[in-house]
Amino acid sequence: MYYIIQENIFEEPNYNKIFEELERRNIPYEIVKIMPFAEAFEFGTFHTNVFVYGSVKLAKMAQKYDWYPGSFYGGNHSFEIYSKYYGEHLLNHDSIIYKLSDTLEWKVGEQKFIRPAKDAKVFTGKKFTETKWKDFVEQALTSMPQTLLNNNTLIQVSYPKTIIKEARIWIVEGKVITSSYYLFHGDLPFEEKVSEDALAFAQKMAEIYEVADAFVMDVCLTSEGWKIVEVNCVNSAGFYKADVGLLIDALERKFNQISQ
Repeated sequence: MYYIIQENIFEEPNYNKIFEELERRNIPYEIVKIMPFAEAFEFGTFHTNVFVYGSVKLAKMAQKYDWYPGSFYGGNHSFEIYSKYYGEHLLNHDSIIYKLSDTLEWKVGEQKFIRPAKDAKVFTGKKFTETKWKDFVEQALTSMPQTLLNNNTLIQVSYPKTIIKEARIWIVEGKVITSSYYLFHGDLPFEEKVSEDALAFAQKMAEIYEVADAFVMDVCLTSEGWKIVEVNCVNSAGFYKADVGLLIDALERKFNQISQ
């Protein structure tokens, strides 16, 4: 395939691994810039067998072009869709879906966990108090179009859960390909490799439902075992310490239409 990669937008040291792995395999690519408020971007290739990697904005714009696979953005990545299959395997299976502009009911001193229901990158899911949430919404809605948020942006609202550790797992063709821990809570010691029980859980979930031919599943360990935190688009997921070479090999096996 041909890869279109947005210039470094992730604050992580492993971003450059994608270039190293592509060059090691002699796979062609180009780097593009996305200008603020732009509705399109400039690129030099005439290939149609293209995979894009970068921001959610790039993943959205890539869908306008006749590329395969291009971008997996949208569709079944919505909580409202995949929650029907994963059910109680989801950390926030008790979530209620609202629009960003909806008025939420709060108890005195209450905290809610609020995250995007579809576009996981439009803001960071976290715990909010009533005051902090109202301030966030006001700022977001008065900053349009500088943000990707609007009155109709769907959000998930649930109560906060206790999490032990979190991992990101890449799935292609229904198979776990690579993984990386990205967060440990409390005084838990660091682990280099994601545990086999976490990988087995993700594989089981992929067998229940494939959100796309390639996607990313964030999972977490709780007192009730492993749960799905969220499902994300493979085109815009940070690598952390994943084996990017394994990911590229899996993408090439599935989607490559260019003779090497």
